[in-house]
Amino acid sequence: MLKSNFLRLASILLPAALAAQLVPAAGAGARQAPEAHYRAFDSKGRPVKLQEIVDALDKADVLIVGETHNDGVAHLLEAELLRRADETYGPSSQRKRSLALSLEMFERDVQTVLDEYLGGLIQERHFLLSSRPWNNYQTDYRPLVEYAREHHLLVIAANAPARYVSRVSGLGPDSLRELSTAAKSWLPPLPFPEASEAYASKFNRFMQGASVGTPPSQQSAGSQTQANPHGGAHLLEAQTLRDASMAYSIADYLKRQRGALVVQVNGTFHSEERLGVPEQLAHYRPNARIVVVTIISDEGFPNFDVGRLGKLGDFVILTDPSLPRSSS
Repeated sequence: MLKSNFLRLASILLPAALAAQLVPAAGAGARQAPEAHYRAFDSKGRPVKLQEIVDALDKADVLIVGETHNDGVAHLLEAELLRRADETYGPSSQRKRSLALSLEMFERDVQTVLDEYLGGLIQERHFLLSSRPWNNYQTDYRPLVEYAREHHLLVIAANAPARYVSRVSGLGPDSLRELSTAAKSWLPPLPFPEASEAYASKFNRFMQGASVGTPPSQQSAGSQTQANPHGGAHLLEAQTLRDASMAYSIADYLKRQRGALVVQVNGTFHSEERLGVPEQLAHYRPNARIVVVTIISDEGFPNFDVGRLGKLGDFVILTDPSLPRSSS
């Protein structure tokens, strides 16, 4: 099943010639994007292999993978990292750790629907009708969910419901107090922590179009299918709610599963420079050990500019910017 998922992803996202290159990688061997299309480095600029990233998880509780949502190579790499993490540390490995996949792409109030699908209680069409998947779910995130389903891994719907993010954007965090007890159960404990000074400064630079990477508004476009009826006077607080929700979802799982490992996938802005989700996770679970991987499509590919890119994560993976983008 995993092989067919990779082949389907390759055939949709990439031109025929490139898809043909991906076919061998999707088989019983490496199951990854060709190395010609990416380069991995540690924060000091030393080239590394994907397995070195996986080996670093031996003393970690959380792997946070930051992506640009329309980068097809990044999605293949995420699936590869999940597979290797499962085979190295998962329930069927010698280490036998509980392993969960945590996704920005699903909101906390659809966790029951996601659990029902993973458990074989409902059909995929009902799952998709009820879970509000992103527009690019079929091509970009379905392989992750299907791998988890096949290998009996929990998938955490980690994000805050978009309707409440919208409410915060226009009315501020205090507006969440008016929600029902049931609605608040889909959010991190209120009041959620404020953004750090460093994160706020970075966010403001993004809003002014003066930073490296993809602005948060573009990164989260897949989950924002309607205009914000409340306006946007509190955009930073709304962004912070997403970070806090994802961090709390991860922390809650780690609290319930001793010795577990969580693979979290989110947009780069949510985790690069160890800001956003990593900061919020330190609030909810101070002793959590985190490895941050940032995957970006960079014009300098395949060369690595340590001064500009080294700060983005414990590991940084560059992808070829000349490859076609997927639709998010």
